[in-house]
Amino acid sequence: MVEERDFALVGIPFAAGIAAGLAVSDAVSVQAVHSAASLTYSATLALAVILLSGTRRSDPLPRKPGPGIALLFLICGFFCSANSFLCGIFPENRNNLKWASEAMVWLSDLLEGMPFSDPGTSALLKALLTGDRSALPKETVTAFREAGASHILALSGLHLGIIYLFLSKVTAPLGNSPSARLLRYLLNVGSSLAYCIATGAGPSLVRAFLFILIGETAAILHREKVPTLTLMAAMTVQLAIEPEVITSLGFQLSYLAMAGIMLVYPHLERIYPGSESAFPGRFDPMRRIWQSAMLSISCQLFTGPLAWIRFHSFPKYFIITNLTALPLTSAVMLLSVCAIILSALGICPGILVRIDEYAVRTLVFCLKTIAEIRV
Repeated sequence: MVEERDFALVGIPFAAGIAAGLAVSDAVSVQAVHSAASLTYSATLALAVILLSGTRRSDPLPRKPGPGIALLFLICGFFCSANSFLCGIFPENRNNLKWASEAMVWLSDLLEGMPFSDPGTSALLKALLTGDRSALPKETVTAFREAGASHILALSGLHLGIIYLFLSKVTAPLGNSPSARLLRYLLNVGSSLAYCIATGAGPSLVRAFLFILIGETAAILHREKVPTLTLMAAMTVQLAIEPEVITSLGFQLSYLAMAGIMLVYPHLERIYPGSESAFPGRFDPMRRIWQSAMLSISCQLFTGPLAWIRFHSFPKYFIITNLTALPLTSAVMLLSVCAIILSALGICPGILVRIDEYAVRTLVFCLKTIAEIRV
């Protein structure tokens, strides 16, 4: 669409300017040298993303890019990153807010006080909900890593997405009147922002929040949500706020994963027989499995090369891991959020705690089993 191509003339040159500005400002930094290969890969793949997303079958020949606009945002990105670096605008302790620290302490204490029979359960829930992995047993961390599920332990857009899904379901009964929609907007966006800040506002969490903000705003304004346009808008806003985040591996992997989902997944999903069925709403468990597998492949096609550049490793069983771990992680987090809310109110039933602990044990068992596969 025209809007996507137009925004590409802003997003990609701006990101390139950000990278160039940081490289010049921090030319002697070891981190800049170490990140050069991954930055080059990310920039090249991002350009391919825009070229692919800017051409649709229904469009005539693509318009020629506007070099003036592209050059303008390239220069803006360069000076934005150079200025933030030279002036030290973003100190490392910018997220040390008192209320955020107190909220995480309260949540950790609440999880530790829940009547789980195994201390490892509360330790894993703390890692999933707060990002604190200090109490996790070493064997659990090893199982997650060897099964290719380390990303589940690191707070990311996946975790905020699950929280947002819970919020959307809880606020849905408020209705769809103009006032109710506004209230739901404020509750969903405000709660997502509070969770993002309280847990440290990592690059992937910020990306997920910007997706939520853009999507919710588009819905309340009755505007169409265009995935690739949302991707470019979120990236541009995040880089403008914090230019040096472009060197973060979490930032790079998060946006590459979303680009893979938006560009590759729709094509792979349509391969499934009967995709054009006259009964699109019919429950088909095999199709759900196919969709999950294709989602994993789409992400790995874009993030795999970067992970190999940085770590020289590739998760061989990523499809099996994601097919089992992601649904279980979603169930564990949703059950835990319900248990936390009811525990805070003093009315949490014991059966909910036991179901939650059983789901945690099942998740750990599956990952340990996958980690022990030797082929």
